[in-house]
Amino acid sequence: MSAPLFVEPMTGFNDDLSGVERPVAFEIPGADATAQIVHSLAKWKRVALEKYNFSIGEGLYTDMNAIRRDETLDCTHSIYVDQWDWEKIITAQDRNLDFLKETAATIISVICNTQDYLNTLYPALSQKYTRDITFITAQQLEDMYPAMTPEMREHEFTQIHKNICVLQIGGKLASGKTHGNRAPDYDDWSLNADIILWSDVLQKAVEISSMGIRVDEISLAAQLETAGCNNRRQLLYHKMLLSGKLPLTIGGGIGQSRLSMLLLEKAHIGEVQVSVWDAATLRECEAQGIPLL
Repeated sequence: MSAPLFVEPMTGFNDDLSGVERPVAFEIPGADATAQIVHSLAKWKRVALEKYNFSIGEGLYTDMNAIRRDETLDCTHSIYVDQWDWEKIITAQDRNLDFLKETAATIISVICNTQDYLNTLYPALSQKYTRDITFITAQQLEDMYPAMTPEMREHEFTQIHKNICVLQIGGKLASGKTHGNRAPDYDDWSLNADIILWSDVLQKAVEISSMGIRVDEISLAAQLETAGCNNRRQLLYHKMLLSGKLPLTIGGGIGQSRLSMLLLEKAHIGEVQVSVWDAATLRECEAQGIPLL
């Protein structure tokens, strides 16, 4: 399906990710409106499934493009975001960790199929991912590495297991901290996941997909309260969800450029996408013979 590059703020369709990112906004004089460049499509996809009369077990995927102006620039992050976005209608019985794990395992299998094909085209490629994915919760990671930051925990665990899936991100852990800040109104914090792969080239863990079973009326209300975001109840998306007008869904996004750089064994995301980089990055890449597009 075609995906929106921008949405109107009052719909509540845009996502604020960790809650601090500023959307790129502009006026549309002909429509007497203001629009925001999307951060992600999690909410829009769910509304689209309802609008276009999809049924249980059916879903959509789309080629998503976005701008995240406040992104920290490094070898795996750009202000330009490109994802294969997908969303599927599920039943109430599907809202469980086993269903989430099965879906994550399917994504890993598809990635491995793609890698097998690429390796026949380019025999020089050496890294090999397996279809075995190791699941671990954010709390288990904290228990294993209590003195580390969430990023360091993911690095240590992925270095050992290569393909991992971190579950239940967003809620407070036993320490009182979170594994990562997540918006309260798309993923259910008890039923979401990040798929992370190890890069031999970068010698680091790289997240390639964020996904989750989406909030229902109960979890949305609880997470809005926890996050101090009850004011969002007045937005169109939230009204639709709280009144039971939206289907139960699971969905996520797979980073196109990030997955491409991993499978092609590149050292910088700028080798597979065009973006804007700071002067220090340009100098360093040039000195190391890394061609940025």
